[in-house]
Amino acid sequence: MRRYVFGIDIGGTTIKCGLFEEDGLVVEQWELDTRTDDGGRYILPDTGASILAKMAELGIKREDVVGVGIGVPGPVKADGTVAMAVNLGWGFTDIAGELSAYTNLEVKAGNDANVAALGEMWKGGGQGYTDLIMVTLGTGVGGGIIVNGQIVTGAHGAGGEIGHGRIDMDEREACNCGTCGCLEQTTSATGIVKLADGELVASDEASLLRDTKVSAKSVFEAYGQGDALAKRVVERFAETLGNALAIYCCVADPGVIVIGGGVSKAGTVLIDLIKKYFVRDAFSACKDTKLELAQLGNAAGIYGAAKLMLDA
Repeated sequence: MRRYVFGIDIGGTTIKCGLFEEDGLVVEQWELDTRTDDGGRYILPDTGASILAKMAELGIKREDVVGVGIGVPGPVKADGTVAMAVNLGWGFTDIAGELSAYTNLEVKAGNDANVAALGEMWKGGGQGYTDLIMVTLGTGVGGGIIVNGQIVTGAHGAGGEIGHGRIDMDEREACNCGTCGCLEQTTSATGIVKLADGELVASDEASLLRDTKVSAKSVFEAYGQGDALAKRVVERFAETLGNALAIYCCVADPGVIVIGGGVSKAGTVLIDLIKKYFVRDAFSACKDTKLELAQLGNAAGIYGAAKLMLDA
């Protein structure tokens, strides 16, 4: 008998949805708008309605569905609750309980970055490993830690929040989390732009980045063309991230570190740069840890959410 599982990845703009067979074969993928008005009160009802509509469309019975896995941008506890998800407008929310009530299906919820890590382990850049760290380099820096095939959630649902480790004691500008000097402030796409803007202001040095809109992409493009200023920015980014990952490896000791997010589109040059500093700083037993690019892109969350439910 064919059995199905839904994987849901809720973001601040869109809700990504996937219907999978138990072996990970994708049946369908689709998206909804995330309605964050009125404290995000419509998000879970919209998601539930979409799941039920898809089941009706394809003639899938409830007894043929294992359940629904869902990832959200916030620290999710093991019981499927989140104390707050700012980007969604949520205060305390019983994600698993509410969505289960709407669908009459079993629901398992997790943090979106942790869930993406699980997806990459299952069907992406971390295949073949049961211990990994995933880093997502986008507007911020997210992360997920998998140990022995299981997501590390932690006592407060904050396991894997690697972007908010403080690594720069001299930084005086506050991160969005309120702390100063977080990894996110230097190694996110936003952080790379900040580093580049600082270099441009500090000197009159000729650069391909001058008199143009600076982005993480333009910084790496300029680096590839031999731009000296861009090289300093990229090297600082790589050194900061490589050092931080070396520290995290002393705690989790993964077999592989998977790097994703928009910044990872720089490709293998990014891996090579980070690895140079990672190997320099890593504990001797961890120096041969693999660094790989993520493979699932924006679909990592729905894959991981489905796997989260399958493993429940």
